[in-house]
Amino acid sequence: MSVWVIIGVVVVLALVLIGMYNALVRLNIRANEAWSDITVQLKRRADLIPNLVNTVKGYAKHEKGIFEEVTKARAETLSAQTPGEAAKAEGDFQKTMKSLFAVAENYPDLKASDNFKELQAELTDTEDKIQASRRFYNGVVRDFNTKRKTFPTNIFAGLLGFKQDKEFFEVDEAEAATIQNPVDVKF
Repeated sequence: MSVWVIIGVVVVLALVLIGMYNALVRLNIRANEAWSDITVQLKRRADLIPNLVNTVKGYAKHEKGIFEEVTKARAETLSAQTPGEAAKAEGDFQKTMKSLFAVAENYPDLKASDNFKELQAELTDTEDKIQASRRFYNGVVRDFNTKRKTFPTNIFAGLLGFKQDKEFFEVDEAEAATIQNPVDVKF
């Protein structure tokens, strides 16, 4: 009889461990997928920027400094590998875009350009998608981190290969002010 009890305890423990592992794997995959969604939208936005810069350049040829800043911020956004790097690049990018649009405001013909208006609409749509992707990612990361830290998973998570939390896509205090007042792309 005691052999059956031991076998029963081992089977239950194995089933619990399998359930924990599978739940963590599912959440890890969802977090990776959500991060991929963010990078896709950041790439989409980065692909729009050269067209926008070229359109503005046609009207504001002497504003070379801002074009260099936008190009640099675009490159930083594309090279970000982690949520922390992406958040920093995002803050820098938002600042440079505000400067670019401030320059654009000085050129009424540019604001009236159909090409510029189309690029603004695309950029606004992409910014909305980035924001939605970031919220989804942070929600999945929250679920993963919560699952990893709650009992009894917290006891076995490290043994199952899930040793650390996922990183949220957050901005620091200085960048938060920029993000809370996003780039105004409507003229």
